[in-house]
Amino acid sequence: MSTMTREQTEALIQEVLEVYPETARKDRAKHLTVNDPSVEQSKKCITSNRKSLPGVMTIRGCAYAGSKGVVWGPVKDMVHISHGPVGCGQYSRAGRRNYYVGATGVNTFGTMNFTSDFQEKDIVFGGDKKLDKLIDEIETLFPLNKGITVQSECPIGLIGDDIEAVSKKKHADTGKPVVPVRCEGFRGVSQSLGHHIANDSVRDWVLHNRDNDDGFASTPYDVTIIGDYNIGGDAWASRILLEEMGLRVIAQWSGDGTLSEMELTPKARLNLLHCYRSMNYISRHMEEKYGIPWMEYNFFGPTKIAESLRAIAERFDDRIKEGAERVIEKYRPEFDAVIAKYRPRLEGRRVMLYVGGLRPRHIVGAYEDLGMEVVGTGYEFAHNDDYDRTLQEMGGATLIYDDVTGYEFEEFVRKVRPDLIGSGIKEKYIFQKMGVPFRQMHSWDYSGPYHGYDGFAIFARDMDMTINNPCWDKITPPWLKATQDGAAVAAE
Repeated sequence: MSTMTREQTEALIQEVLEVYPETARKDRAKHLTVNDPSVEQSKKCITSNRKSLPGVMTIRGCAYAGSKGVVWGPVKDMVHISHGPVGCGQYSRAGRRNYYVGATGVNTFGTMNFTSDFQEKDIVFGGDKKLDKLIDEIETLFPLNKGITVQSECPIGLIGDDIEAVSKKKHADTGKPVVPVRCEGFRGVSQSLGHHIANDSVRDWVLHNRDNDDGFASTPYDVTIIGDYNIGGDAWASRILLEEMGLRVIAQWSGDGTLSEMELTPKARLNLLHCYRSMNYISRHMEEKYGIPWMEYNFFGPTKIAESLRAIAERFDDRIKEGAERVIEKYRPEFDAVIAKYRPRLEGRRVMLYVGGLRPRHIVGAYEDLGMEVVGTGYEFAHNDDYDRTLQEMGGATLIYDDVTGYEFEEFVRKVRPDLIGSGIKEKYIFQKMGVPFRQMHSWDYSGPYHGYDGFAIFARDMDMTINNPCWDKITPPWLKATQDGAAVAAE
């Protein structure tokens, strides 16, 4: 259990808030809390999905990042145009290691950068004609693409380019889907609205395209994987387990996903949702329009994997239930060996998390399987329904922080003194220089997969390799440095 009590955690929050002016202090107090598992609705204790305070160094992204970088970008056989200045496009391509199978530049385009490269004259006169020409060039150079999306950057919304009209015209010219996505970065308070906008564009421009196609041979065991972005091969590791238990995965998106799979999704019997925050919108739509039920699952760590496999199997007949038990038993020697090897090296270590999407709650079970404890967690862009799910996963004294500022995060780490931090690239080097072991948990720090039983072995190895690396003996954390400096002065 955590060495901090509930009262100590509450006192820590108040201490950190003291530095702010009164107005900022009142606002930030709403976003920091001590976990109470007995609370059913998180809105009673924490506020989320609100505009960040100017000047506090938020770690959030924008709506364009949520659409292009998360939902649409990994769809591999479509070309995704960053419509606007070159900067956003350059920083959006393949940044999350969304693995895919295919010949890049021939029938897959995930790691390529397509941008309309706005110049000053385009801001003055508009970029519709340039977009029209760009789509023609793409069709000439990459004829095997299955469709195009137009991902709007900030200037597009400001100058009023009619991307919908251009998209309809080019759809008529090419016969392929051309999807306009109004994901200008200034929309909403974070990348979260970009997820929603992207979901809506899938709903309006793609999902219904094969509603009248009766040529698809369905089975009672057809499922989809939604909201897995195949970071480091995650979706592949998950798909193995589902198919081994007897299910047929007819679509996975958007990691290693295709336009055809997206269009086939309404043919499924069950949608399996991994990242709730980014894809719950389209899952709800399919339930309402097509009557397809959906459920969340968690494939981080053997405990949660087994729970999820059994919960999924409950939606099907005895054949699938038996298949789930067979899969769990098949991999038991493997994950027991992983735990036996790494748990003695990691037992009792404490972790603080600050990530996006599902990770602040989903990976808790994997740490616990290794005997570790998550003593602080928070989301960059969560809504309160994310925190509703999170409160039940954490202990009673756990520190919870929403849209944590750079200052708050550093101070929390100084006081809590965790053995490991799991967060993003913006935070990585700050804490490494402080002498605190760190894992980049947005894209697995160039490792992975972390999903499934195969992924758990890699996860455990990476946590051990990070925490027990001898390099940390060469760096003194701030809280130990102060003690050493005081001892040196006393010795003099």
